[in-house]
Amino acid sequence: MATTAADGLPVEPQSLKKLSLKSLKRSLDFFAPAHSLLFAPDAESKRIRTGCKVRAEYGTVKDLPTEQGRGGQGKTAAAPSSSTALALPGTQDTKDAQREGTSNAIVPAPLMLPKAPESTIPGKNTTLSFPGSSDRFSTSALMERIPSRWPWPVWHAPWKNYRVISGHLGWVRSIAFDPGNEWFCTGSADRTIKIWDLASGTLKLTLTGHIEQIRGLAVSQRHTYLFSAGDDKQVKCWDLEQNKVIRSYHGHLSGVYCLALHPTIDILLTGGRDSVCRVWDIRTKAHVSALTGHDNTVCSVFARPTDPQVVTGSHDTTIKFWDLVAGRTMCTLTHHKKSVRAMALHPKEKSFASASADNIKKFSLPKGEFLHNMLSQQKTIINAMAVNEDGVMATGGDNGSLWFWDWRSGHNFQQAQTIVQPGSLESEACIYALSYDVSGSRLVTCEADKTIKMWKEDLTATPETHPINFKPPKDIRRY
Repeated sequence: MATTAADGLPVEPQSLKKLSLKSLKRSLDFFAPAHSLLFAPDAESKRIRTGCKVRAEYGTVKDLPTEQGRGGQGKTAAAPSSSTALALPGTQDTKDAQREGTSNAIVPAPLMLPKAPESTIPGKNTTLSFPGSSDRFSTSALMERIPSRWPWPVWHAPWKNYRVISGHLGWVRSIAFDPGNEWFCTGSADRTIKIWDLASGTLKLTLTGHIEQIRGLAVSQRHTYLFSAGDDKQVKCWDLEQNKVIRSYHGHLSGVYCLALHPTIDILLTGGRDSVCRVWDIRTKAHVSALTGHDNTVCSVFARPTDPQVVTGSHDTTIKFWDLVAGRTMCTLTHHKKSVRAMALHPKEKSFASASADNIKKFSLPKGEFLHNMLSQQKTIINAMAVNEDGVMATGGDNGSLWFWDWRSGHNFQQAQTIVQPGSLESEACIYALSYDVSGSRLVTCEADKTIKMWKEDLTATPETHPINFKPPKDIRRY
């Protein structure tokens, strides 16, 4: 049906075919000049463009000798005219022909692509690629799923609690083992240090002298000395042959939260709430130096025989490496977001782990490169951690959770929960300190319900009864 225009004259309807052709013509008129400018039809530009593509795609295999050349004839045999080989312009034969006077002729030289082995044929569960080709030329249809490079965890037997020791009248805050592996000592909020027999768990001795809770203990490997530190700002040296204090180290302005002995030099390291790690001479009780630089409480410290000789963790979320000779910071690690309350040095490898409420991280030594995060999150404040020679790391949290990790892969293979003793509050399910004995076969935890719990491996467990439930992560987080 015909329609009428505004002036009353009839308007003939246009067909769909006409409108389509009209739109096509406009598109050609609009884009044709651009195409003609971009792609000039002359032979020289085409030869240059094709040569660039050849070098980009087949540069590594373009000049490979043919089968006859590899057979010992020394030079490549000419391909017959009826060959189905891929002819690529811009090769060496083209340049030779141009030198002979045929400058305008393009003589294509055949390129014999090497036969792909069966392992590179699609459908054989692998990737089809040419040597030296980059990933940008591969497609998802031909790419094989790359397996995870994360190491598979070593199987460890689960740990179980086999003894509970009671005797302290306050929170048990610190622990240290005898180098001979015969006894261990614990410091408590009841201001006493108790020495226990490791085999039977019986009390051997009680030392009194501090007037506040004892937060740090250390036993010397070269002397019969026991060192203790507490909230009373005091650091004491006990002679275990006389069972009394023979030296006191004065200098901290606030409570002392951690202490450690240097493995080769007779010096003592203490860190406290005054944000300073202090270095003491054991024999003369002289204050050697003060390692200043932290902005908050220094709550964890360990020493190494080589550089960096001292590593400290603080409530200011940083870990600092110190040079004892210069008395200054070598480097600062800022990977954590919350307080670094605990650190553990591996007894064999050159690496250590640090624990915070955000995550547990592994670093290499001596430079402190970040290795990886642990694959699970304990989601609590971690007060203590330790690792033995078998690669089993234990971490104790504020909520009473005791998690066991495989050191190499960071896999959490067991999650245990301490049981609060009768008469204690549920909120006292807190682990303040833990440590392995010298053999690494027994673990002792110090808890807020005033007890000491001892753990060992379940000897009846096998990889069949307790299989590894491990899923490797898709990527390695480098931060």
